[in-house]
Amino acid sequence: MLFRLTGVPTQVKILSMVAQNQVDTVSVILGGEVLRPLPEGGLWWARLKTLIVSDLHFEKGSSYARHGQMLPPYDTAATLAIVEKLVARWQPERVISLGDSFHDGKADQRLADTAIARIRALTQAADWIWVEGNHDPDPPQHLGGRAMSVLRSEELVFRHEPTHERNEISGHLHPVAKVAGRAGTIRSRCFIASSARLIMPAIGAYTGGLNILHDAVTRLFPDHDMAVYVMGRERTYSVATSRLRPDIRAARTGARSLGAAANG
Repeated sequence: MLFRLTGVPTQVKILSMVAQNQVDTVSVILGGEVLRPLPEGGLWWARLKTLIVSDLHFEKGSSYARHGQMLPPYDTAATLAIVEKLVARWQPERVISLGDSFHDGKADQRLADTAIARIRALTQAADWIWVEGNHDPDPPQHLGGRAMSVLRSEELVFRHEPTHERNEISGHLHPVAKVAGRAGTIRSRCFIASSARLIMPAIGAYTGGLNILHDAVTRLFPDHDMAVYVMGRERTYSVATSRLRPDIRAARTGARSLGAAANG
């Protein structure tokens, strides 16, 4: 059943469905295809049994450690656990990883043997496509899967950095929404969709986030053509744009540092 949300553009068609556990879920129609935003941060394309994930940033922790900022070295394992959960649940025939899967060009050399084995198991379980990102323009081949700069499938276009091409699914911006409610505000990773495009949240454990009211995001959604899906613990939630709030940090630090936090 189609329904309309306050603050959500009518040209974005949102399907209300009831899952087996009786929890409401939402889906987006883009390019004539039904796509389901998942609470773990993945996107499920049921018709082609395709799972889309973005911005895994494997070995970001060890990259920071090399430069003197010591972070617990558990981000890759935590991120892999999320991807493994998604693959186990949805049993995809194809997985598209939308770039910045590896935090830098030598991230694969710092992977633990256990992480290498887990990644190879994933890439052997499905047709795995590494879309090239700005952090990993040449994804390592020895871990399995195949690399592409841009993937076009049916009417959809998959790339890392968003452009103004229609029916595009991208990542890169690490979108987060700050949502006002009666008890205060929450800040959570989110999906952003319109009649023309969809931007994925980052899944990587150590990835930062860019508020979706930042100019880098809003310029991709002219005329407020934006629907927002916030990741919850058990489901994704549609949020009215009237409830969105900017980060205070934006006024204090400016766009440059926010962009670095989102994509670093």
